[in-house]
Parts: sequence; C-alpha cells; structure tokens
Amino acid sequence: MRALVIVWLLGPLVISFIRDWRRWIWWGGPVPRTPDFHERRAERMIETLARLGPSFVKMAQVFSSRSDLIPEPYVGALSSLTDQVPPVPLAAIRHEVEHAYGCPPEQLFERFENEPLAAASLGQVHRARYKGREVVIKVLRPGVEELVRKDLAVFKPLVRWFERRFPNPHVRNARTVIDEFAKRVWEEMDFMQEAANATEIRANFRGNPRIIVPEVIPELTRRRTLVLEYVEGTRVDRMQPRPGGPSHDPGGVVSHVMELYLKMMLVDGFFHADPHPGNVLVAPDGRIVILDFGMVIRVPKQLRADLVMTVFAAIRRDTDGILNGFRALGLLEAGSTNDQLRPMADRLMLIAYDPATMAERVQLLAQEVITTLYDWPVRLSDEMVYFARTAALIEGLGVRYDPYFNAINFAAPIAIRMRGDIMRSLDLENGKSIIDYPTVVGAVLGKAARVVADWWTGLTSPRSVVGNGSSNGHHHAHGNGATTTRALPRGTPEDVP
Repeated sequence: MRALVIVWLLGPLVISFIRDWRRWIWWGGPVPRTPDFHERRAERMIETLARLGPSFVKMAQVFSSRSDLIPEPYVGALSSLTDQVPPVPLAAIRHEVEHAYGCPPEQLFERFENEPLAAASLGQVHRARYKGREVVIKVLRPGVEELVRKDLAVFKPLVRWFERRFPNPHVRNARTVIDEFAKRVWEEMDFMQEAANATEIRANFRGNPRIIVPEVIPELTRRRTLVLEYVEGTRVDRMQPRPGGPSHDPGGVVSHVMELYLKMMLVDGFFHADPHPGNVLVAPDGRIVILDFGMVIRVPKQLRADLVMTVFAAIRRDTDGILNGFRALGLLEAGSTNDQLRPMADRLMLIAYDPATMAERVQLLAQEVITTLYDWPVRLSDEMVYFARTAALIEGLGVRYDPYFNAINFAAPIAIRMRGDIMRSLDLENGKSIIDYPTVVGAVLGKAARVVADWWTGLTSPRSVVGNGSSNGHHHAHGNGATTTRALPRGTPEDVP
C-alpha cells in the first residue's frame, strides 16, 4: 500500500522531469520550460515530499546541500523543508511522554508548553521547566520507525534500478547519499545515542568561550525522549547584522562556524553531521549554539590527515596536491589519472579564486565546465556526503552576508591559526608534520601581497572609485582575527556608476 502511495504522489513529478528531455517520454524534443514553471514545480515538489512524510523530508534535507546534483530553484526549495514539517498532534506527544516517564507532562514538569518550539522530520521539540531550569523535551514522532522502514524498502530498489539504467557518476553519487541516509537514520531515532553524542561534543568544547552545546539532563534520557537545557538563539541564516557590535558581525559569526566545524572534523575527529541552518544558532551574546546530535561521524586519523593535506593543497593552489588528496579520500574512481583530470581541475581552481560574486562564479561554472563535470570520475564516500553538507552550509552563510564570499580565502587564516591543534591531534609517530607549513604560509602571504597590490593599484588608478563601504570598493569582514577581502573585477569606465 505504501508503495502505491509513493508512486501515486511522485509519479506526476517524475514524468514532468522526464519531459524536460523527451516531450513524449520516449521520443520528441524537450518541452520548453520557463523560470516561472521551474519555480512552480519546485513548490509542488516540496509539498509532495512533505505529504510523503518524515523519511522523504529527511532525505530531501540531505539533498538540499547538493547543488552539484540538483539545480536551482529545486535545491533551494528542498532547504525550506526544515521549516515546513507539520507538527505532531499534542495528544500523541502527551502519550509518548507519559509512556516514557510513567506520568503526564504536568506531573513531570513544572511547566510544559503545548505549542511546539520546533517540528522536525523525525522529532518534535517542546519547551518546559524542570527543577527550576528552562529545558526542552525532544519527542520522537510516533510510528516514524515503521514508516521509514517501509519507505526505504520501496525507495532503495527504485534508486538502484535507476542507477543501472543511467550509469553516471552523479547518479551513483545520489545513490551513495541515499545509502548513507539509510544507514544513519536509525541512529538519529535513538535518543540515548544522541544524548551520548551531545555529551561528548560538549566535553570537546568545554572552555571554548565562543561555542554553546546544550547540556543533557541525564535522568530524563530515554530512547524516544530527550531533555536538554534550553538555550535562546536565532537561526544563523536569519541573523540581523548589528553595525558596531562585534558579536553579531556576520563575518565574525561565519568565521566562528567555520572554526567550529574545522575543529570537529580535523582536531576532534567527532563530527556533527547534520549541519543545516536550523541546527546552528547565534545566542544573544554572539556565541554559536549547535543543536541536534542524532547524526554524528567519527573521522579516523588517516582520513583527517588526508583532509588536512587536501585543504592545504587548495590553499596553496596546488592542483596535483588536490587531485592526490581526492584520490586518498576515495573521491576519484579507479583508473583515473592526474594527467586526465589536471586541465579541468586547473580551470576549476581559477574559477574558485575568481574575485567575482558567488553568483558570477556559479555562472562561469555552468557556462564552461558543467557538461564536462557531469561525466567526471568523481564519487562520494560515506563521510564525504556530510563534509559536503558542511561546506554547503558555510558557503551559503558566507554568500548570504557577502556576495563576494570565497570559502578558500576565508578558511586560510583560520586553518593556519589552528595548525598547532591539528598537528597535535594527528600525533604522528615520527614527529614530522604532514603539512608543508612554509609552503602554505608562503601561499597565504602571497595572496595577501596580491590583495595589497590590487588595493594599491585601485587607489592610484585614475579609474578607481572610492566606495564608502559599498560594493564599488573593497569590503572587510572582521571576525576573531579572520579577515576576508573582496573586490569587484575592474571594468571599463562605462561600468562604473
């Protein structure tokens, strides 16, 4: 029965997408589509996924960071599903609480708010008061385990059939995302495990004045219910800049978020693997709050070492180093060589470092290399699915507050500042660093020199424009010692307003 419901709801959308390539499904040219049509279909898609329930909503959230697989406006629509999950009826929540603790919410808590604070794909959160302390209680959606089991039993065979019919790296990557979801979603539905994850991450950030990890209330931890301290905050993508207030400077907030995830990935080896804006808040004092610890990844030391080498190869613009890093990370399929991939990788690096807006860089990518990239021998390992989500979160935040945001340039001073912690965490037996720091520092200083040179040329050029903080000039975002610089590409005199 569930299979019929899935086919009935998704079938019209699938047929519509196929007609983008074949008017009559099997033959004929593509049906012309306007931007308005794509917007309407994206809205219909998220409505359909929300109707299909928790497992489809959760999978959609995973895919919402994969702009390499799904184009706009669809990938943007998927990200909105974090706010569009219908709440569980109060009676069902009260039943779950009473079943877990043997008494109704009014007897357990001094105050229990009937209106949910948040309704997520797998759980629902209500605010309460316990022993004089403000807390939240997270309750697993009733019946969600059985529904996820049925959905996966239908969806996984369909995806594998599709992969056999369309053997392409992107299709294989999509299947990898779904397989990883199928493996991790059961961990997310065990709140005892989530409590242990939250406790460990909180211990890793103990003493860090910029990060808040809510404390678990251990005596109220159950498999289907979880109680944590309440922490006030604003979603990181809805923060309102406060000029003159360093704690709410967008550049500083993005810097703290990047440092947070670099520490988890490269230093702690224990990684919060559900990084979407609803799980990252900014407290009133500017500290970063992380929530929802159901999905975490342990990053082995060798994988962290490979990641470090790849990150620093990108910083120093070493194409062969990046390709070698991708190969060590298992991102390149067997049989591919650097000679085959180097020309395209060089072009991608040029686009990545282009001093244009993110929208302009994406346009360059779409115009010049997207067709070739579609057939690139790149595949995602399990862990890299979640690392890609983190990159998408940070890039999305950076671009939201600065259209000229460049993740590599932004990360360079943060990674250099963290080098001591990274080296100690890798603890190589021979005491030799895997990172060529003189080369990396030289590359960063070289970038700084180029920035200063561009700035000086702009000041002395007769075509220069003095821009009092506007997009015509240079913009600096300061955050905890990290500075990003942006500059519009120089145009003709007619381009200057």
